[in-house]
Amino acid sequence: MEKQVFTNEIILSWLQYYAGNTTIDLEHVKIIDITRKNKNVIPTVESHKTTLIFTNAGINDIFYRLWNAGLGECDVWYNEGSEPSGQIYNKKVKDMIDRGINASAGMLIVNPNARNTAKIGMGNDMFRKGSIHYVGSEIRAVILNKMMVDTQDDVCVIGGESIAIETALIAAEGTVVAVEYNGADRDTMEDNVDHFGLQNVTIIDRVDEESMKDCPVPSLVFMVASASMEKELAYLTKLNPQIRVVIYTLDFQVAAGAAAILEKFGIGDVDTIQIAVSRLGSNHAFKQQPAPWIITGHCS
Repeated sequence: MEKQVFTNEIILSWLQYYAGNTTIDLEHVKIIDITRKNKNVIPTVESHKTTLIFTNAGINDIFYRLWNAGLGECDVWYNEGSEPSGQIYNKKVKDMIDRGINASAGMLIVNPNARNTAKIGMGNDMFRKGSIHYVGSEIRAVILNKMMVDTQDDVCVIGGESIAIETALIAAEGTVVAVEYNGADRDTMEDNVDHFGLQNVTIIDRVDEESMKDCPVPSLVFMVASASMEKELAYLTKLNPQIRVVIYTLDFQVAAGAAAILEKFGIGDVDTIQIAVSRLGSNHAFKQQPAPWIITGHCS
């Protein structure tokens, strides 16, 4: 089946079609075309009251996945053809879970309960349980602040599972390459990707030319310091000499020597901070979380 290309003219024609045949306010509609690039449909619908989705035929589980994510009460406006003409139908997502997309077209999804708030430093209970020990949400929030992820960034995350998930939510128009050396951690990562409905995450088991040959060149890397850190930096800085680097470590010696290591790869303007977080427990005593160092740098 030939895939349709949704040009500006076609997108405008679908907007006019829905504007002329529904009472939906399209002033703040979010438009995503999932035929050109993997886009995160579920997070987009969760955070926007009105989403216009362009999709090709053959996606059989899109409504089931929306329903499974708790979006069953959202309204879907659609027609039965590939052209913006003819009768418009309106159903709840929960009433469409047994059907897929049978034509390349644009459909409107209305979520009256949408909350367009940034998810920074999500609670660990929001992630799938598995082999991974997640960093505290407060520390993760600081890490994401230091990463300064943009909507269209292509990011490599090495050993930072919850960081990869939150980065993928922020970089909705970009991509995340999540590197997990441990097989059990890769399985947990896949569970999280499915749980959050993410389409812009690629999971690989190492950093080298073969593993990353089909991945976008990252503009930013977050890595948990390890014995392979210098090897990873050597490859990534060769791939993109302008790459920005954020390193997490609990080892003081690594933190103290990070500037010298980064300098070898042309990374300067190094900044190092330490984060200390304590939480008051039920016994009225403060329990301190591990206090990591966060090192940032970029091409000087």
